[in-house]
Amino acid sequence: MSQPLIKYTLTRAGRQPEWLSKDSRAFKGEHSAPANKPGKLPRYGSPQDNIFLGIGAGDPDSDGTPDGYVGTIASKADLQTYITTVGTAAGYEVITGTVTGVSTSVTTGGSEAWNPGEDYSGPGLTTTTSDKVTSTGVGTVRTFGASQVIKVVTEVNNATGVSTSTVDTPVVLDPASTKSNSSTSTSVGIVTTTNEISGVTTTTTTTTTESYTYTDAMTSTSTSTSSTTTDGVTTRTDTVTTTEITNYVTDYDYAAEATRLWDIYEAINA
Repeated sequence: MSQPLIKYTLTRAGRQPEWLSKDSRAFKGEHSAPANKPGKLPRYGSPQDNIFLGIGAGDPDSDGTPDGYVGTIASKADLQTYITTVGTAAGYEVITGTVTGVSTSVTTGGSEAWNPGEDYSGPGLTTTTSDKVTSTGVGTVRTFGASQVIKVVTEVNNATGVSTSTVDTPVVLDPASTKSNSSTSTSVGIVTTTNEISGVTTTTTTTTTESYTYTDAMTSTSTSTSSTTTDGVTTRTDTVTTTEITNYVTDYDYAAEATRLWDIYEAINA
């Protein structure tokens, strides 16, 4: 009895079908894809609106197929074509975090220098900072697009005069990230109200929004502490390491993934 490569959905109860292979090498739930076509009447309802790849426990019955069965994939070429179609629609890509910058700051001093009392008059602490060592990764640096309100100016004009308030909210990014393609836009809103005491009040709100892209990078720090004692004098050294990690994007290897899954299928059916 063969164990075919099957396209399937969850059961109507929202569970993995019981007729999937129980072989410890088998896979299920791979490469989820929408079961319904955009703009068309839905063929599948929730929770059966996603199609997965898995290994079936046996060939489908020609007289009828079980709940959740969609179809089989009969060749490695068809498998790669299917995965490529699903992955292209879903935007498959490989994200690799790469260390792109490392710097250290070393602070050294005697135990009294680290915890000086009121009468301490020693040499204090000495700090040495290294130049940052940089490197690059493989692929393209991952970037995101974003927008943020960076300034709101509110002007209130009524019988008592004109008052203006400004709230600035600059964009704050991780020190390792780089901002680019920055542009700003401004919108103005005017609201007029009337009451018996202050008369007519006109409130003008000017909002400035910045749109930009930024690189997917982040900074982390770690501190290590060591102590040495020589002739009764203890010296403590703190080393702070600052690491910058940048995420790089490379193309998804559809052929390699098809080979991985097909090799499993063939091993089970050998």
